[in-house]
Amino acid sequence: MQNEAMDADVEHNFGNCLSSLLDDGSLESHRYYLARRTMLEMLKDRGFAVPGVEIEVSLDEFRNKHGQMPDLDALRISSLHKDDPSIKVLVIFCGPSIVKVNVIRAIATQIVNKDSLSRLILVVQNKITNQALKAVDLFSFKVEIFQITDLLVNITRHELKPKHQVLTDAEKENLLKKYSIDEKQLPRMSQKDAIARYYGLEKGQVVKVTYSGELTQLHVTYRCVW
Repeated sequence: MQNEAMDADVEHNFGNCLSSLLDDGSLESHRYYLARRTMLEMLKDRGFAVPGVEIEVSLDEFRNKHGQMPDLDALRISSLHKDDPSIKVLVIFCGPSIVKVNVIRAIATQIVNKDSLSRLILVVQNKITNQALKAVDLFSFKVEIFQITDLLVNITRHELKPKHQVLTDAEKENLLKKYSIDEKQLPRMSQKDAIARYYGLEKGQVVKVTYSGELTQLHVTYRCVW
């Protein structure tokens, strides 16, 4: 136990030393900045109306506005879908503590016009209790949960990552008709897959995956979410 504690201290101190060499500001503000930027990019890629200028905010600009210890309520994001303004999403950042049922209940009381909300995204920094998850299931709208560490880098922007394009229902039907196949015959993508979660895909949706690079020829495949 003593060795584990020493290892944890060394890792913590090393992380602090490394972050101080790279950045003069607080680690918390940097994490929130990166996670919020990825979330804005994610919403835009899902078709929500997100101004480019908001995504392009620099770390210094973010800190000038929110400080070194940002107020989480000020980081909330609310947006309407470009093609269907009736689809509304709300993003809420939770604190570093374990997310218990009282936190979920507090969030529920803070949400106004619940009937107009289509999707809620919670960005958490700790585990969520089973009771809290049960409370989440009681919401009348779709709820997604992301760990903040999963948002520090946008996985879709990596140069080695293939390009993913979500097909519309019409494009999916044309694809199945073109090859005379059923969706069950397409390669599968788990709904828990990082890409499926990024785009908020539902079961039955199809994604076009394009591989290209200096060492590989252009290759296209399709995957159905299950």
